[in-house]
Amino acid sequence: MTRRALLVEDDNAIATVIRAGLEAEGFHVDATDTVQGRDDALAGQTYDVMLTDVMLLDGDGIETLGQVRDLYPELPIIILSAQNTLDTAVRATERGAFEYFPKPFDLDEVLRAAVQASNSKGKGGEAPDLPPEGLPLIGRSPAMQEVYRLITRVLNNDLSVLVLGESGTGKELVAEAIHQLGSRKTGPFVAVNAAAIPRELIESELFGHEKGAFTGATARNIGKFEAANGGTLFLDEIGDMPAEAQTRLLRALQSGRIRRVGGSQEIAVDVRVIAATNKDLAPMIADGSFREDLYYRLNVVPIQLPPLRDRATDIEPLAKHFLAVASQEGLPSRVLSAGAVDILASHIWRGNVRELRNVIFRAALLAREDVIDAQALTGLLSDGLDPTAANSEGSVGEAVSQWLARQDFAEGELYHGALAELERPVFQYALSRTNGNQLKAAQLLGINRNTLRKRLQDMDIDPEQFSGG
Repeated sequence: MTRRALLVEDDNAIATVIRAGLEAEGFHVDATDTVQGRDDALAGQTYDVMLTDVMLLDGDGIETLGQVRDLYPELPIIILSAQNTLDTAVRATERGAFEYFPKPFDLDEVLRAAVQASNSKGKGGEAPDLPPEGLPLIGRSPAMQEVYRLITRVLNNDLSVLVLGESGTGKELVAEAIHQLGSRKTGPFVAVNAAAIPRELIESELFGHEKGAFTGATARNIGKFEAANGGTLFLDEIGDMPAEAQTRLLRALQSGRIRRVGGSQEIAVDVRVIAATNKDLAPMIADGSFREDLYYRLNVVPIQLPPLRDRATDIEPLAKHFLAVASQEGLPSRVLSAGAVDILASHIWRGNVRELRNVIFRAALLAREDVIDAQALTGLLSDGLDPTAANSEGSVGEAVSQWLARQDFAEGELYHGALAELERPVFQYALSRTNGNQLKAAQLLGINRNTLRKRLQDMDIDPEQFSGG
C-alpha cells in the first residue's frame, strides 16, 4: 500500500524539493500552505506522516498542533522551522512532534525521519510546560540548532548526558535546561565542580560521610548524590576527578546506590547524572587517567557545545541579552551602537560566552554614555588591547606595540603601567583555563599560590567568576 504524506509548507521552493524527495521514497504527497488547508486535508484523508512548517500564511503551525494531536493521536508529525530557538524546539516536542528540523535542514535526514515516522505510526514525545523564568540558552546559529535538538531528545528520559566544550561555553546552562524542561524539573538541581574539590574530600563531597569517618568529620553529612535525590546531579569538569572517586562513581551509576564514607549501609538514590568536561577524554583513557567504562557510562548522549568563535551570529543577541540582565541587576540601562556590535563580532572570544558576559557587564558599568560605542568597547576588550590587532595575523608583540602607541603614559610610568595592563589578562586567562582553581592556575603560571592570591587581591580579580560551566 502506498504511504501518504501531508506537506504543510508556504515556501514553494522548499515544498517542491521535499515533495520530490518524498515521492522518490514512495509517498503519495498532498500539499498545502495554510493551517486551514491542513485541517481540511486531515478531515478528508488518513495520512501516515505530516510534515509542517511553523509560520504559515494564516497562522502558527505549532500552536494548533495540540488540536491535531487530540483529533489524530496516531499521526506522526515532523516540524520544519526557520524559528531556530530552543523555545521552538521545546514547543515542538511539547506538542508531540515526532521530529524537529531547523531550517536549513539536511533533506536526507528529513526523508529518513519521514520513512521512520510512517513506519512507527505513533505520537512523539511530550515535554512539560516551559518554566516561567524562560529558557537559559540563546542563539540561532546552526551549531546551536543541533544542541537544541539533542536537548529536546533527552528531556523525557534519564539517559546520561556528557556535555563537551571549552571553558565558558555554557555547559552548566545546558544541564540546567535539561533539568528545567525535563521530567525531573520538580526535583533538585545540584551542581558540583570536580576540579574545585581537593582530592581527599571529593568522595565525601559526592557520597557524604558518617561522623568520625576521618579527622574533622564531627557530624554526619549527606553528599551531592543524596542532595540530588529525585532530581539532577551535574558533575562539572569530570575529567579532573581522581581515579579512586571514578571507581566509586561508576559503581553508583551502575547500581543506583551509594555508601557514605565511613558507612556500611547502602543508600538507594534516584538521580539523573549530567557530566561535563573541557578536556579531551580520549588521551586520558589511553594513558589510564580516566576510566574507559566510566566514560561509556556517562557518554550515552554527547552534546558538543560550540565555542563562541564558531557561532559569531549569536554574539549580538547574546550581548543584548547580557545588557538586559545587567540592567535587571541594577546597572545602568545601555544599548550597543552598530560599531560596537561590529567590534564584538570581530573579537576572538577565548573565554567564550563567559568572557562576553563579563565585557558587557563592565561596559554597562563604565560607559559614560547610554549608547556603548566602538571606542568604549575597545578599551574593555582584552583589557585594553585592540581586538582588531588581536585578530590580525601579526605577532602578539605587534599587537602590543600598536596598543602602546595609543597610550599616553607619563614619564617614568611606561614600564610599570604597561606591565600592570598586560598582567591582568594573563591571570584571567589562567583562571579561565582552570575554572577558577587557584592551585592549578598558580601551577599553570609557574608561580607560588600565595603570590597568585596576593596579585589577585591587588588587581581585584575574583576567581569565583571563572568557576562553573
